[in-house]
Amino acid sequence: MGRYTLRRLLQLIPVFLGTTFLVYWLVWGLREDPFAGKCGQRECSPAFRAALTERYNLDDPLIVQYLKYLGAILTGDFGQTFSGTEVSTLIADAYPITIKLAIIALVIEAVIGIVAGVVSGLRGRGFADTLVLVSTLFLIALPVFVTGLVLRQVLGVDLGIIRTSVPANPSIGELIVPGFVLASLSMAYVARLTRTSLIENTRADFVRTAVAKGLPRRRVIGVHMLRNSLIPVVTFLGTDIGALMGGAIVTEGVFNIRGIGGLIYKGLQQQDIATVVGVVALLVIVYLVANLVVDLLYAVLDPRIRYD
Repeated sequence: MGRYTLRRLLQLIPVFLGTTFLVYWLVWGLREDPFAGKCGQRECSPAFRAALTERYNLDDPLIVQYLKYLGAILTGDFGQTFSGTEVSTLIADAYPITIKLAIIALVIEAVIGIVAGVVSGLRGRGFADTLVLVSTLFLIALPVFVTGLVLRQVLGVDLGIIRTSVPANPSIGELIVPGFVLASLSMAYVARLTRTSLIENTRADFVRTAVAKGLPRRRVIGVHMLRNSLIPVVTFLGTDIGALMGGAIVTEGVFNIRGIGGLIYKGLQQQDIATVVGVVALLVIVYLVANLVVDLLYAVLDPRIRYD
């Protein structure tokens, strides 16, 4: 396991370099004039151009710019915005809120999705199975922003149960509804994935053997069927962590949450390249680490999997 973990960590290095360079090239290398629109309708002054050129190393070749930026990132320096604010400060203020929102969404989609999938898969073609299939299809067909707007209107405006605008430092309770909105689409996929995997494993040889041995039904389902059925579900949940954190733009916008999603949206709107690149680089790290953790969990769920 240790050798495999070390090998996977080494494999993450070229992936991180490739993805971050691609993002850096897209936002810096393809821009003919990085100062366009930064001074309103007027052309930026030579002093302003010289200061930003020095700050972002724009006189250097693109690969040199990237290497200098990468070296700064590894020391925790994500650069500065055009207004002079440290990107690391913006991330430090916004990231804890998005992490809290993503964890809540992940727990909601995992618990509700897996429970619904297990009930649907074990009950067969009954009322519970039909209810799960119809409700998950409804969630898949409904855009996330529509779900958010409807819940905000009904629970916030009509019933007054929740606040329509989340405060700057929200509690876990104030993020439950936004977390449900963020998790709604993935929750439907988790339920369907669990149901399908469980039905497939019902006819597997190892399940038939366990039943033939006279093992209790609870042990057959919990130890043999469910553990093996959760492998594709865990894979989906692991890859969904990065999507939850990066895809929270719509949800954070609906509920006015000051997180990473809003930071990315504001950076794109203001063409603040340093903010966008810094946040994306951090999301790449989160996504790669999450995938590594998922791979290591395979051996826990399925004893047949062993890493040398």
